[in-house]
Amino acid sequence: MSYSSIITTNPAVRSGKPSIRDTRVTVTDVLEYLAGGMSNDEILHDFPYLTRDDIRACLEFAAERERRILTAAP
Repeated sequence: MSYSSIITTNPAVRSGKPSIRDTRVTVTDVLEYLAGGMSNDEILHDFPYLTRDDIRACLEFAAERERRILTAAP
């Protein structure tokens, strides 16, 4: 799966933060929910317009960003 079709940035939505399909739900929101102990099912219950692929895309996006940071580090 490629997150590029799911994670979008739009300056008019949440100040351009990476979001799920131009919704107001950002990658950071999803990661914080997961880190706080919410399950995928709980997130999907609270945000019924999201999908499991959306959650996986957030994780893939974060992993790719981490790889880029580690690669760029001196």
